[in-house]
Amino acid sequence: MSDPLAGLAALVLVAGVLAATHRPLGAYLAHTFSTTKHLRLERAIYRACGVNPDGEQNWATYAAGLLAFSTACVLGLWALILAQTHLPLQAGRTGQNVDTALNTAVSFVTNTNWQSYGGESGATHLTQMAGLTVQNFVSAAVGLAVAVALTRGIARSSTDRLGNFWVDLVRGTVRVLLPIAFLGALLLVWGGVVQNLVGPQTVTTLAGGEQVIQGGPVASQEVIKLLGTNGGGFFNANSAHPFENPNPVTNIVEILLVLIIPFALPRMYGILVGDRRQGYAVLGLMATLFTGMWAAALAAETALAGTFQGALEGKELRFGVPGSVLFATATTGTSTGAVNSMHDSFSPLGGGVVMTNMLLGEISPGGVGTGLYSALVLAVITVFVAGLMVGRTPELLGKTIGQREITCAALFILVMPALVLVGTGMAIALPSARESLANAGPHGLTEMMYAYTSASNNNGSAFAGLSADTPWFNLTLAACMWLGRFVPITLALALAGSLAAQPKRPITEGTMPTHTPLFTALLVGIAVIVAGLTFFPALALGPIAEATL
Repeated sequence: MSDPLAGLAALVLVAGVLAATHRPLGAYLAHTFSTTKHLRLERAIYRACGVNPDGEQNWATYAAGLLAFSTACVLGLWALILAQTHLPLQAGRTGQNVDTALNTAVSFVTNTNWQSYGGESGATHLTQMAGLTVQNFVSAAVGLAVAVALTRGIARSSTDRLGNFWVDLVRGTVRVLLPIAFLGALLLVWGGVVQNLVGPQTVTTLAGGEQVIQGGPVASQEVIKLLGTNGGGFFNANSAHPFENPNPVTNIVEILLVLIIPFALPRMYGILVGDRRQGYAVLGLMATLFTGMWAAALAAETALAGTFQGALEGKELRFGVPGSVLFATATTGTSTGAVNSMHDSFSPLGGGVVMTNMLLGEISPGGVGTGLYSALVLAVITVFVAGLMVGRTPELLGKTIGQREITCAALFILVMPALVLVGTGMAIALPSARESLANAGPHGLTEMMYAYTSASNNNGSAFAGLSADTPWFNLTLAACMWLGRFVPITLALALAGSLAAQPKRPITEGTMPTHTPLFTALLVGIAVIVAGLTFFPALALGPIAEATL
């Protein structure tokens, strides 16, 4: 089977499973965040934390709780990493210095999982389980909570209540992420992913040499790094390592774990706003961008087959070009930093495509929660632009898009480009930062821009040609991760509060429908235009210029 046909077969398989789970999982998510009943375990958590689960919050209180929780998580995880070599389950790890530990703490709390350290040496078993894995769960639940809050803001009217952050956080963790992660971990262990508590083992190879074999609680970390669209691998090679991703079957399972919740969230949105067609419009946006970017990346990589460079450079033979491209498209189209191949070794255009996936705002389909609320902000922009084009008052499901709403939405989409371009420009201008590049010229610019794109979009993948474990990169990338995560979240919650406060207008013949294929096409067009106008000059100097050399 040729690579294009193998790639198409893998895509059809993944799409079939996602289609089968879209309706039931979306309905389950809608029920989870709309029911008034609390599970016994949840009530115990609320009592322990002093939370009133039946009290709702306005957007400012919701945001304050979210930011306080995330700040406490950063400080706690930072302290754990710094102390890890003095705690049990050290497993021969050497630990991390202060700035690397701060970068790691911010990275995992912001759902980025950028790793400046080597997984085999930088994190003990205790840190992996009690620190990194826990943050993989709760950081994903935070993104899910924001998506639900913005959905409530669109669905409700004449109120300042958006729900309760603590309830949404607990429900997202207990009812959604934990059950799916448990089943996913069993599948991964069955497929050959390692799960134990042993330290490094030195073995004698067939050639008579010695090799150190690492073990650890890999499957439990692996499943939530993917399901929660996190991306931080137990090993430095991430999902290219055979202990994390042993074979083509586990490769497909891991791709499905990445995509299953983001592609189900539009169904939840349609149910909660009372019009399932609205969810299909958002789903159309996500599916169109995902398929288009996958096709572009596959075409770029298969075009090298049989040439001197070889399309398999940087890719595992057990996955091949199709399995590597589909994995890369899934993880850069979401906010997942996992890799099963080295993006630095992709063709110039192939590497440019996976970076562009992030530059689109990671809405194809985006991370757990982040993809949906980013798509809804894009819908606000699209409604506003379309209203200007035809001379109608812009409305989204009976809510007027006025000055406050469009200001929040516009600032939302400007945060990431500002962080990417300013961060890249400062690093390129700094001689000591340029010394961390493995390549000069256009490829070096791509390596640098990819790092700040990954951090600012809370993705976490890397081009691997950049030696980023320096104080400059640890601190500036941590700043990009923090600002790229929480400034847009605050703006999305402010937008939700503004929309919820409005009374709902009746739909008339003059109201532009937001559930049609035409509106989906407008969403796709606005996404591409915004990214193109913002980043095309930088892309022209990086991957596009490299492709022409």
